[in-house]
Formats: sequence, C-alpha cells, structure tokens
Amino acid sequence: MGADRAAPEAVGEPEAVPAAVRERIGAAGRVLTVCHERPEADALGAALALALLVEARGGAATPVCADPVPAMYAFMPAVERFRPDPDGEDYDLIVVADCGELERIGPVLERHAALFARVPIVNIDHHVSNSGFGTVDWIDAKAAATCEMVTLLTGVLGVPLTAAGGALAAALLAGVVMDTANFQHPNATPRTLRVAADLVAAGAPLAEIARRLYRTKPNEQLKLFGLVLAGLEMAGERVVHATLTQAALEAAAAAPSQSEGLIDLLSQSATGDVAVLFKEEEGRTRISVRTRPGGVDATLLVRPFGGGGHARAAGAMIELPLAEARPLVLAEARRLVGDA
Repeated sequence: MGADRAAPEAVGEPEAVPAAVRERIGAAGRVLTVCHERPEADALGAALALALLVEARGGAATPVCADPVPAMYAFMPAVERFRPDPDGEDYDLIVVADCGELERIGPVLERHAALFARVPIVNIDHHVSNSGFGTVDWIDAKAAATCEMVTLLTGVLGVPLTAAGGALAAALLAGVVMDTANFQHPNATPRTLRVAADLVAAGAPLAEIARRLYRTKPNEQLKLFGLVLAGLEMAGERVVHATLTQAALEAAAAAPSQSEGLIDLLSQSATGDVAVLFKEEEGRTRISVRTRPGGVDATLLVRPFGGGGHARAAGAMIELPLAEARPLVLAEARRLVGDA
C-alpha cells in the first residue's frame, strides 16, 4: 500500500500522471469505478469519467455508488449509469475516486469484500488526509478536485475530451465547478483554470453546470436552508455554527442530500473564522467544516474525531449523539482559533 504516491505539476504532460496509474488503467480491460457514499458532483463526475475513458479505449467499465444519485445531479449526462453494486465479479482493476479511505465507498465494500480484496485498486484522490489504501495511490492535494486529476489522466491516455458525445467533459467540469464553488475558492489554481478551459473548449456547458449546481434549488431545499440558518449561533467570537436536525428535514419535507450547500452559506459569516455545520444522524453526528484562507487548518479540527479533508474544507462522522458531540467540537474549534 502507498506505492507510487505522487502529485502532477503540469497540464498535458506525461509527467502529470504517475506512470503506474497510466499503466494500470491503460492496460485494464474490465474496470470497476467507485466513488464515495453520499456523493456530490466531484465524486460522481470522477467515477463516471473514469468509466467513460476506459470505454473510449475499448474496455468495459461499471460506475458504482452505494447511494442513489441525488436529484440535483440528474442533469449530468450518463449519470443514470451508476449502479449500487458491481456487475458480477469479473474485473481486472478497481479505480476508487475521491475517497480519503476505502471505507468511504460505503456498504458496497462489505457486500463485495472478496472482490475488493482480490482485485488491484488504483486510488485517485485530492484529499491531503488520504490514507493511501490502494495498490497504486495517486494523491494530489494541490488539485482543486479529483475531476481535475482525471482530466489530466484523460489526456495522457490519449482520449479526447469530446469522447462519449460530450458526457466525459460535462462530468469532469461538473466536479471542478462543485469543488471550487464555481472558481471562487482559493483552491482554484492556474492549472485548474487551464483544465476547465480545455473542458469548455471540448463542449462542456459551463454556464448551465454552474446554474444547476449553484443557482437552482427545489423549494423544500430553500425552506430547509431557512430553518437551519435561522438557528445560527456563535461559539465565542470566531466560531459560527448551525445544526441540521431530523426535525428540520421533516418540517421542510427535504431529503438529507438537500443539505448540500448549507455549509458554504454558513461560511459566509463576516465574523466566523471557522464554520461548523452539525448534522444529526441516528445517534451519530456528522460535521462539515469550512475555514478562512490563511486561518485554521480544517483538518486539524476534524482529525481528533476521525475525519479528514482539506485545509479549508473538511468533515467527520462522530459516533456520539448530537448533544454530546457538539460541545466537544466547539471546544476544539475555539481552542484552535485562540478563543477558548
């Protein structure tokens, strides 16, 4: 485990992608591509694009996600291809995308434990906290999105971004737009913008993707946002937090997946250096964290609770009920900002 860990530095150059990644994916004939449970656009886009590029090279591929694709991503071409389980056991390679650890793929791992133990795994991710679980690991914490990395891979494998009738470029750009907040986050680098430009040149509809991801919400989602943000609180002077309860979901008639985007609104607080969204989940508590550029490293806040992510965006699942988890997290957040 942990072999061939590397980070690409240049767009469109063979050195951008580790040789072991190119060789494994380039030689595979039947590939299982997997993203994490509770998926968002970067996870879905990366796993789908990997399947499409394998097929463009003459192979066969199955994109898998343990959870149903949220309705907000139904606009992505070919997203309906995702299955909850592999199509049999006859694969010669598994590619896991956008997962900090293998367990993030959810119950599909337990249901097909023998397959994941037998077949080599290529691990492609941009989370600095990635555990390095693959036979081959390609971890690039400088990439804004896993879809940025897969775009580089597409080029070095000789697959045109126009492949799959435009579905390849659209899937990849959706992931980049999502993980950069439409290029507003500081993780959007010159390379990110060059990758995005190549995807737009290939026909990916940037304006429509941005509208779907950031300017289109069902009424029940808007109601949910209002209910949660109405409960916004400050812990000290520099930590802003809010809580998504089961009661709020029921009052808004909203699905848990419709909480997507709440933490980004919360992080717009003028006084919060750290923003924390607590989510109540059947005796457990999920947290999403955002921090200001140049401020607290979000991974330092979630690490004591078994979480991970990026310096500005991280999360964790805490095996404690909300009433017990919340004060622990807030105390740690206040300590990190020097406001304890």
